[in-house]
Amino acid sequence: MFKRNPRSWARTIIEFFYPRGGWYRAAGYVIKRIRRLPDPPHRISRGIAAGVFVCFTPFFGMHFVLAASLAWIIRGNIFAALLATFFGNPITFPIIAEIATRLGSRMLGQPIDMHLPQIMAAFGIAVGDLMHNIAAIFTPAKADWSRLAMFWHHIVVPYSVGGIVPGIFTAGFFYLLSRPAITAYQKRRIRKIKARYSKRMAQRAKMARNLAQDQADAGSKAR
Repeated sequence: MFKRNPRSWARTIIEFFYPRGGWYRAAGYVIKRIRRLPDPPHRISRGIAAGVFVCFTPFFGMHFVLAASLAWIIRGNIFAALLATFFGNPITFPIIAEIATRLGSRMLGQPIDMHLPQIMAAFGIAVGDLMHNIAAIFTPAKADWSRLAMFWHHIVVPYSVGGIVPGIFTAGFFYLLSRPAITAYQKRRIRKIKARYSKRMAQRAKMARNLAQDQADAGSKAR
């Protein structure tokens, strides 16, 4: 009766770059879910820091696993870490890739000649080569790992090294920003729950008094 129409590949790609309802709505949803997590603020904030830090690594497709693992190691909220990986998105990833790769190349003493278009192209070529080499296992095609080795040396290693420092600073910033905000939200929510509970109990007490008064009046009339 309420069957959903399957999304086309084109629609899936479009919504990856621009979610339905816009990025503002998507960010609002993530923030709302994080604030309502049933865990102490420090654990939620640790999870957020873990998820944000992982976004500065080049291991796309493994960010959920890495974020959950890091959150578990530092005793953070795993679900908060998974939600925080949305810090990495089509808007932030190009900036992160450019900064991390150039910084890592400088730290490793490699020539800094890779800019964002070349980095994105290198990722695309690497994915194609990887798929070709996997297919070569089952076909007569010959596997060639030379370009993947160059990709690892010139992109993955500098990206990984260069992402550590900005990743730590950004994760720390989000930890310091989120912890007091979550603490204030949870206190406000507890006050609202207590107020609703007190109001409900007052209404019940009033109903009990009215019932007792009605019974007393009925008894007086019977006598």
